[in-house]
Amino acid sequence: MSVLIELKDDRSEKIHYDNADYPIYIRHGILSRYPNYAAPSHWHDDIEFIVILDGEMNYNVNGEIINLRKGEGIFVNARQMHFGFSDSQTECEFICIILHPLLLCGLPAYEQDFIMPVIHSSTPFIFLDPNIDWQNNILEQLNFIYRCKEKRAAPLDVQSSFAAIWSLLYENIPLENNISNSKSSDLTIVRDMVGFIQKNYTQKISLNDIALSGAVGQSKCCKMFAKYFRQTPNNYLNGYRLNKSLELLCDNDMSVTEIALSVGFGGASYYAELFRKCFGKSPTEYRKSKLFKE
Repeated sequence: MSVLIELKDDRSEKIHYDNADYPIYIRHGILSRYPNYAAPSHWHDDIEFIVILDGEMNYNVNGEIINLRKGEGIFVNARQMHFGFSDSQTECEFICIILHPLLLCGLPAYEQDFIMPVIHSSTPFIFLDPNIDWQNNILEQLNFIYRCKEKRAAPLDVQSSFAAIWSLLYENIPLENNISNSKSSDLTIVRDMVGFIQKNYTQKISLNDIALSGAVGQSKCCKMFAKYFRQTPNNYLNGYRLNKSLELLCDNDMSVTEIALSVGFGGASYYAELFRKCFGKSPTEYRKSKLFKE
């Protein structure tokens, strides 16, 4: 069963929390369930943690790639572009925990003195090494969070462990805000360009259109997509269209040609060719597999 991450128009992920009343998301993940063994690049205001249970994968945070192996993990700060992937398409089993900092903001002073300094620090991510005591403590807390997720008092336990993790982050990372204006500007440009694609993917879009949406030249546009998404703007656009088509293929009332045209492809043959390259089967085969499961 494929995993599809739902994204908003600004490329931020729409988090489907475990409980609507608590901003907590805890999942066991398998990388092969994502198309081409790669999650789409995304960001959110929440804090994300990954713990590798078995195998390995690479993790891209703002264009920097970190290799994660069994027993290791990563902390990804708020509003950072990130995604996990495996170019070799090797399996990886992992825990994904997404928590909103609001869980720790019971008092305005907590938010001002302890939460915002970490979020606004110069630390977009931290590789969690089990051989470093304070980082291993974080890994242990994350494993505890995963184990307690079914308990009746899970939100309380999660909040307690999240507070302990935050204390370790606060005490061990540099808190001065050294994020350069250029890095902040680049992230804004990237979000603008992918937001443009998401809003206009059903229309004919050129490389120049994408570049103009970020107020940059075509060359810089291509360099930024290579850094943040590891693909060309056109490949990103086609991938987004393909993912959108998966939703429509579950509706048996639309023909493959109608679906191809509705998501922005010029015709069914090119759509089917790209679909098979991406998912290993034709659109019709994918539709049959979904209908058979139902």
